Amino acid sequence: MAPEIRGVLFDVDDTLVDTRGAFRHALASVAVDYLGDVDHDALLRVWREDVNGWYRAHTRGEISHREQRHRRANDLHALFGGPFLDAEAYDAWDGAFERHFQDGWAAHPDAAPALDALDAAGLPYGGLSNAAHDYQVMKLAACGLSRMPMLVGVDELGVGKPDPRVFALACERLGIPPEQVAYVGDEFDVDPLGAVQAGLGLGVWIERPGAHSRDADGLCGEGEPRDGLVRVASLADLPAVLGL
Repeated sequence: MAPEIRGVLFDVDDTLVDTRGAFRHALASVAVDYLGDVDHDALLRVWREDVNGWYRAHTRGEISHREQRHRRANDLHALFGGPFLDAEAYDAWDGAFERHFQDGWAAHPDAAPALDALDAAGLPYGGLSNAAHDYQVMKLAACGLSRMPMLVGVDELGVGKPDPRVFALACERLGIPPEQVAYVGDEFDVDPLGAVQAGLGLGVWIERPGAHSRDADGLCGEGEPRDGLVRVASLADLPAVLGL
């Protein structure tokens, strides 16, 4: 049982929302016009790996969201034989990509039941995301998760996780001391590990298929917290980890 956990913070993408599936849908859709007959799983893998680290540069406040996605689109095209996208061409590409991306938004099946369990136990919860606040509010609503209050997005302080300031702000807005807050997320280094390093009481790594598992091997307890970190395969495991 995790001691004295009185509130829970959640990552949004690939924790509550199947963003991986939405990305696959968007990439497969734009590929029809830009890349032709390509392996959609390979597209998704390259997009998710983001080997040049453009999205993380965005979350460090170094480049804008538009710039990171533009660069990733051109990286993708360079590998799969698509045209170079200048600013005007990228606007058209991104308009199609974003439309298909939003069409693909859906909650993971275990998300609502996990929130039900927290509601039943009277534990407050909220979202802390490396995407923009209002964008995530829209995404949660589209996925039937509007009861999840978005507390902090990357646009609040101009930086995102694992910067300890964003965790501190989210705990402040949740109204609970950090040491009594659990954080749940799918990217090991920026989510559970970042949370524990920022002083939160528990970091829960949900290892979904295709999860970003950088440097996670052997550092988490399996189903039971070890050194403040625990790995679960589903949000259905969260109530037991919290001792509910």
